[in-house]
Amino acid sequence: MRTRTTTATATAAAALTTAVALLLTGCGGGSDSDDSGKDEIAGADTGASASASPSPSPSASEDGVDRPEIKLPKDIENVFEGGSTGDAKKDAVLADNERRVNSIDEAIVVDAEKHPALEFYSKDDALLSAATYIKSFYDNDRSFTGKTRYYEREVTFAKDGSATVTYCMDSTDTYPKDRKTGKVDRSVKASPNDYVFYNTRLEKNTEGVWQTTSVSSTEAAKRCM
Repeated sequence: MRTRTTTATATAAAALTTAVALLLTGCGGGSDSDDSGKDEIAGADTGASASASPSPSPSASEDGVDRPEIKLPKDIENVFEGGSTGDAKKDAVLADNERRVNSIDEAIVVDAEKHPALEFYSKDDALLSAATYIKSFYDNDRSFTGKTRYYEREVTFAKDGSATVTYCMDSTDTYPKDRKTGKVDRSVKASPNDYVFYNTRLEKNTEGVWQTTSVSSTEAAKRCM
């Protein structure tokens, strides 16, 4: 299983360098998302890019915003529980929170020249910490596969117009994957660290997108177990 904390770091200069490198080169430096499966070995799970398909995230055109398409491979499943709150403003915040989560996963598992959705839904400390986190996968030649569950998602609004989204993540059904061979290590056992509580801050930009600006997280969160 994977722990996916993306807390912002204090080393802003180093993180900024990492973020810029990530956004310009897509971490892996692949030519496009259709070529990454060429080195797969017989019997291995299919590569992320080769089986990429549109993620089940909210429609990119339902609110009129010109959004970058997010594609996740078939072996990646993100389940966002809770559905509609009945409040259009809260639902819009949750939708962009969901898209941000998917954009981070796309940047990890899909080898492409660019990952425009990452910068579209994250900025400031949240973008820097996400870039550092994503780069760690490439540095270790690993990816992941499986299902991740997001639940107990709540939205609150501040007087300055920003929003806070808190939620739990359960990654007990995900497994490490070797980026080069596509082999999945299913021997890894679930642990309390697979349950993470997130507290995120979002701001609405001029395009009408709720961008995440900061993230804090707690691993082995009892409230999520």
